[in-house]
Amino acid sequence: MKNTAFPFVLLAVLFASVSSAIADETVQFTVRQLTIDGNEGMAAGDIDGDGSLDLVAGRNWYKSGEWVPRPLRTIDDWNGYVESNGDYLFDVNGDGRLDVIAGSFLPTEVHWYENPGDEALRLGKMWPKHLLLDTGQSQNEGQMMEDIDGDGRPEWIVNSWKKDTPAFIYRLVEKTPKPTADPSAKGKKAPEKKKASDGNPKYELVPHQVGERGNGHGVAVGDINGDGRKDLLVGQGWYEQPANDAWSKPWTFRRNWDVHSSLPMVVVDLDNDGDNDLILGEGHDFGLSWWENDGRDDEGKINFNEHEIDKSFSQPHCLLWADIDGDGNEDLITGKRYYAHNGKDPGGMEMPCMYYYTWDAKEKKFSRHTIEEGHVGSGLQIVAKDLNGDSKIDLAVAGKSGTHLLLAK
Repeated sequence: MKNTAFPFVLLAVLFASVSSAIADETVQFTVRQLTIDGNEGMAAGDIDGDGSLDLVAGRNWYKSGEWVPRPLRTIDDWNGYVESNGDYLFDVNGDGRLDVIAGSFLPTEVHWYENPGDEALRLGKMWPKHLLLDTGQSQNEGQMMEDIDGDGRPEWIVNSWKKDTPAFIYRLVEKTPKPTADPSAKGKKAPEKKKASDGNPKYELVPHQVGERGNGHGVAVGDINGDGRKDLLVGQGWYEQPANDAWSKPWTFRRNWDVHSSLPMVVVDLDNDGDNDLILGEGHDFGLSWWENDGRDDEGKINFNEHEIDKSFSQPHCLLWADIDGDGNEDLITGKRYYAHNGKDPGGMEMPCMYYYTWDAKEKKFSRHTIEEGHVGSGLQIVAKDLNGDSKIDLAVAGKSGTHLLLAK
């Protein structure tokens, strides 16, 4: 009798080797906790002008290579949150240094924090705080800084968790210089009251109300209708950018869906059929999916076919589309926004986790890869940059599980 077991054993060994090789393709990370607080915003940029990317995360900034917390600003706690829902870097006063622009959940003011320069940064001094604009809008879920009109300068886009509230886009516009006083003028004026310094910003925020009643939890910027112009997506649908004079009139609102979506959603042509699809997470529930664009009807509404990506963890509140494994194709990066509603969401008490998903356009399928489980969750922003100069994409996240740096091995 022939021994037929050997071929099967050999096949099993070969299969195990192939499986191991495939598993080894997953990018591995070294995790470093930078601090513990409830801050959920994070950004990367060259803060001190040395040519390396530093990190900004709420109350602190972190110098590249050292990664120790250095003071930046004070932020109040509120109802289980740090009263800040995003950090964005922009040179507000035009002095060549990156400043921080930040909004918050309930307060209506948008402040900018002035980069104090070399000596103050070295000594750990706080950054001067200046009011950029009082929007009058509260109940802000989060915001984006994205160039929606294609002029090369980002807009400040605020999303409200309330559905039927106005939607605004704020443009960063260069301020008109104030006229200087005429030294030959006669007469005396009453002395003006001293005001807190505004930091002499080069830019100001100019509001434009794109619509009166279309809003809701979730935001994205992208050309969802294929007309070559970026649109604004929110929790109840999307605002169509006008063909001309975008900042002189309201935008047409398409009430296309009603979701409690991620900030942001991702607008991208996944299946290479010439129209953009949508990737979104259930911000406060289980569910990560992609919506296949199936064309528009006679009324301008887009039809979608919904495809599940992952329902094994909850609160994928923040999504990022970036090439994490260096193969030239973008990947989906997300994770659990740990304690998003202080543990009261479905699955809210389960472990923090971070994943990335590679996309196969031919199979129309996402494959999940583990970044970290058990310790690191996302907040409201995810950074994916080469943070240590080794040409590999690293990650940084801030949330209620702490602020973490994840360096690719």
